[in-house]
Amino acid sequence: MTFIALLRAINLGSHKPIAMSALRDFVADLSFTDARTLLQTGNVVFRGEAQSAGKLEHLLEMEAKARLGLDTHFFVRSAKDWKALVSRNPFPDEARRDPSHLVVMFLKDAPDAKSLATLRAAIKGPEIVDVAEKQAYIIYPVGIGRSRLTHALIETKLGTRGTSRNWNTVLKLAALAAEMARTEGTE
Repeated sequence: MTFIALLRAINLGSHKPIAMSALRDFVADLSFTDARTLLQTGNVVFRGEAQSAGKLEHLLEMEAKARLGLDTHFFVRSAKDWKALVSRNPFPDEARRDPSHLVVMFLKDAPDAKSLATLRAAIKGPEIVDVAEKQAYIIYPVGIGRSRLTHALIETKLGTRGTSRNWNTVLKLAALAAEMARTEGTE
């Protein structure tokens, strides 16, 4: 199967630095194949035996800490799940019009309706949030840097950890995963 793994909060200045070549080597050392990275923010696409995303996240987190001294969260989705989360985007017009202001926050756990309502009530600006399973889709009309809807606030209100990627990155990872899935004969 093809998987996409996102690392949380790495390469932010001197915070949790890791070279993408080291990340690819790390994945290969765990007997996964065809590891490819995208950007410097900790996005890696690779192939491996079928297993649950949760089990794979736990393995990657434990091994990254032991082998690399890197204490961070991994968020894993299969290529099939990634394709589905792209197609379920509740903001297709925003995705076409202004993809850099549309963000997907990948979550460890799916929040319940009450947590989503609590988050929506905490929004003090023009941001719009919707959740589908373990993804929060967020429109930041005036940009993330100026928003009071911070990563920490979202995590607190939803009661789970997350990492975010803008829609352009989500689509690039979708294309990379689809390419790899085609070469392995699956989608």
